[in-house]
Order: sequence, then C-alpha cells, then structure tokens
Amino acid sequence: MNKSDFYYDLPKELIAQHPVEPRDSSRLMTVDKTSGEICHRYFYNIIDELNAGDCLILNNTRVLPARMYGIKEDTGARVEFLLLTNKGDDVWETITGPGKRAKPGTKFIFGDGLLKAEILDVLEGGNRLAKFTYDGNFYEVLDKIGQMPLPPYITEELENGERYQTVYSKAVGSAAAPTAGLHFTQELMQKISEKGIKIGYVTLHVGLGTFRPVKTNDISQHIMHSEHYWLPAETAELINETKKNGGRVVAVGTTSCRTLESVATFNGKIEEAEGWTDIFIYPGYRFKCIDALITNFHLPESTLIMLVSAFCGYENTMNFYKTAVEEKYRFFSFGDAVFLR
Repeated sequence: MNKSDFYYDLPKELIAQHPVEPRDSSRLMTVDKTSGEICHRYFYNIIDELNAGDCLILNNTRVLPARMYGIKEDTGARVEFLLLTNKGDDVWETITGPGKRAKPGTKFIFGDGLLKAEILDVLEGGNRLAKFTYDGNFYEVLDKIGQMPLPPYITEELENGERYQTVYSKAVGSAAAPTAGLHFTQELMQKISEKGIKIGYVTLHVGLGTFRPVKTNDISQHIMHSEHYWLPAETAELINETKKNGGRVVAVGTTSCRTLESVATFNGKIEEAEGWTDIFIYPGYRFKCIDALITNFHLPESTLIMLVSAFCGYENTMNFYKTAVEEKYRFFSFGDAVFLR
C-alpha cells in the first residue's frame, strides 16, 4: 500500500489545542470492526462497552519535562535542548537548536547552574549526545527547569502540565504522552474495576519518532523508530488468564498495542519481557494478542493510522475518519477517542 492511501483532509480547527474537563467528558466513537457500524457516545460510556472478565492494558509511562533552554558557557547564546533517550551514566541523546551552537566539547548551563551539559558527539541525523552534571536527583532538577514537550501541532500553552500525563503515569521516561489514556479519571477506573474488569500495566517510553512522517511512498519500506518497553509478569499472567476465560484484551492506545504485539511476536506467547521494539503494524499484519483497541484520532499518513487500519480494516478506518471530520470530533493528543471492537 502507498502512503497516500492513508491521507484524509482535516480542517485545522479540529486539531484540539487543549484538553476537555473533566477528562472523561471527551467524545467517544465506537466502531464494530466486522460490520463497520459507528456509534457516538462520551468517554465515560466506555464502561458500558466493556464486559466483566475483560482486561484493560494501560501504558504507565510518564512524560519527562524534556524541553530545556540553556546558555552556551563561553558566549551566553541561548540553545534549546530536547531530551530523547537516556543512554546511561547521565548521557542523553538530545535534539538541540540551533545545532551549530552544539558542537562536540561545547558546554551549556541550565537553570542558573542547577544543571550543566557537555556535548560529546554528533550522531547521524544531527542529534547530539550530551553528558549532564548536577547535584542531587536528575529528575528533580528537571522538574524545576524543564518544560512539557507538547507536540508541534499544539500551539496553545498548557496551564497544567499534569493534563499531559495520565492519572496512572508512573515510570518516567517518555518524550510524549500515551494520549489514549488521557481520557481516564481515577473515578472511572474505580467503576471499571467494580464492574469486574481487570486492569494491567505495561511500560513503553514513547519517542518523538511517533510524530515523524512516513517518507517512503511504499509503506513497507518505512523504517520505524525504536522504543523501550517492559511487560511485567503480573500483566502477562492477567492477559493469559483473561484469554483462558474467554475475556477480551483491550489495549489502551497504540503504545500498549505495540508492546503486547511485540512480546507476542518475539516470544510466540505473552510472558514477562523487556527490550526495544521497532514493530511496524500496517494492513496485512495478523494480531496475536489484542481483541479491542481504545485510541485517539491520528495524523494523516502516519504509522498510527496504519496500525488502526490493520486492526479495524482499511475501508472501515477511512470511513470512520471521514465521519469523525463530518461530525467535528476533536483530533490528536488532546482530542476525542475511538473504541474499536
């Protein structure tokens, strides 16, 4: 299939610039992947779509306040840093801008000296390796001086950074939020549990590669970015027990989906696992674990709409996206949700 097969026309005003309050008052489209039938609801109705004996699998990653502004030690020139991947020993892969100010050996100061960095190397593609020095805990320092790295299509300032975190976020390390989970409140999760629906967690640290466009016309030639995941033993046991008893495994978000399908693909079954995945799911892929998917509405021609098409069917997917535009659903990170079953 070609990249252009996944294009749809999206009016700019449908790109959500801020989250709704409360979280679970966002709209919810439901789509039957067999018949293509579409219904319109609100996210708090998700409890009516789930059955006792199902399990929800959530990604508990937490977004780093990864955008920082520092000054070049020798000239005082201002440079933006965006943390991408922790390479260990306080070395991070970063995006810096302007890049010409971040040559190997160059030193930078952040937050009046709370944090310092030295550029170690320039990687292929232009990213930098930077070594950071500080007193105390790195993440506590980052909380003081860093900013939330909102996606480029969100241009309005976010007043409360916690609105770009899920209420169950725990494992710090993402450059972007697992946005399908932003619709859940603690109260809704409690009601879900009380109905007899089990909740399990995986961790996949979302990289900025999730926003990179597909550049090859033939989508099978696209090279996916790699992200770190962890699927704990208790979650594996929950999934296996759910399958054994005839319940559905419902992935919350494409990141949870990719984690589960990666483990199932690599191991042939669901078991405790940790590693890096660059799995690219597009039409033709045979799902090995998930039975249903909760997700947001994704960018045209993105790897995420391709994943959705693989799960729900190409014709169904392009049809419900067309419907979402006509019905003026809100799109992308702070937008509305769809339940594919």
